Amino acid sequence: MQFIDHVEIEVEAGKGGDGLVAFRREKYVPAGGPSGGNGGRGGSIYFQPTERLQTLLDFKYARRFKADDGKRGGPNNRTGASGKDLILEIPCGTMIYDAETGELIADLVSPDDTFLIVKGGKGGLGNQHFLSNSNRAPEYALPGLEGEIKNLRLELKLLAEVGIIGLPNAGKSTLISALSSAKPKIADYPFTTLIPNLGVVRKPTGDGTVFADIPGLIEGASMGIGLGHDFLRHIERTRLLIHLIDVNSEDPVHDYNVIQGELSAYGNGLLDRPQIIGLNKIDTIDEETQQEILQQFQEITDNPIFLMSGVTGLGCDRLLQEVWNTLDSMANDELYLVTES
Repeated sequence: MQFIDHVEIEVEAGKGGDGLVAFRREKYVPAGGPSGGNGGRGGSIYFQPTERLQTLLDFKYARRFKADDGKRGGPNNRTGASGKDLILEIPCGTMIYDAETGELIADLVSPDDTFLIVKGGKGGLGNQHFLSNSNRAPEYALPGLEGEIKNLRLELKLLAEVGIIGLPNAGKSTLISALSSAKPKIADYPFTTLIPNLGVVRKPTGDGTVFADIPGLIEGASMGIGLGHDFLRHIERTRLLIHLIDVNSEDPVHDYNVIQGELSAYGNGLLDRPQIIGLNKIDTIDEETQQEILQQFQEITDNPIFLMSGVTGLGCDRLLQEVWNTLDSMANDELYLVTES
C-alpha cells in the first residue's frame, strides 16, 4: 500500500433544483391556480474520519468530488427530490486546509468528528409560492442556487501516542516489530523504512497503545533533506518519543545531537516532547563499552536512558515500563493538536 499523507482536491456541492411553473386545470376542481412545486436542495459533502484508513491514497487519483444536484419541482405542489449527500471517508488525524488561502478549516481526529465541508444549494421556489391577492396566476419560478465549491489541501498527521525516532538503521523497525504485531521491512542499509509504520503495543492492563516508527531522519531533515522532512509532521501528535541510538555508531552522542537539532529546527514543540533514550544494539558490544556510552549520555541529558537490544529483547521490558509510567503520568493530557504545519 502506498503511503500518501497530503493531497489537493476539489469538492463541489450539488445545485438546487429549479422551481416549476404549473397550473391546476382539472375539470372538476373549481379552485385552480398555480401548482408548481419547489426544487429539491442540492446534495452536500461531508468528511467522515475513520480508523479503517491510514493513508490518503483514495484521493491520489480521484481529485474532484461532486454531490448530486436537486431535482426540479413537480406539478401539484410537489417538491423535487433532494440531491444525495456525498460522504468522503478520511483517516483520523486529517487536517483540512483551504488550498487558496492556507487557512485551517478543520482538524478531524475522532470518528465522531463528521464535518460538513460544502453545503448544497437551495432549491428554487415554484410559482405556487408567489400566489397572492394581487397576483392570482404567477407565471414565473426561481432557479435553484449553485452549491458551494472549495479547493482543499488534505494533510494527514498520524495519531500515535508514542513515536520512535532516530537516524537510519538505529533499529526503529526492529523495535516496533518486537513490541507489536507490525511487520515492517528490516535490512542493514539506510532508509529501509520509507513510510511510517504503526503498531499497537499492549499494556499489562490489556489496553492498546499506538506506536509509530518514523522513517529515518538525517541532518538537514527539517530543511527538506532526505526523507525526514516529509514525516516530521507525524511526530507532532505524539505524547512521548523513544529516541533510539545505535551504539555501534562512530559517535553516538553526535547522532543524538543531530536528531535533537532537527527537532528544534522543525519547531512546533517537538523538542519539548518527553523523550526516553534507548541505547540500542548493546548485544554487539562488551559491557565496559556499554557503561562508557551510558556515562556519556548521562552527562548531556536528564532524559531516562536504557541499555537495550531490539533484536534480543534485552532491556526492552524496562524501557517499556518507563513508557507506561510516563504515559500514566500524562493521562489527563490530550494528544497534541497542532493547528499549523
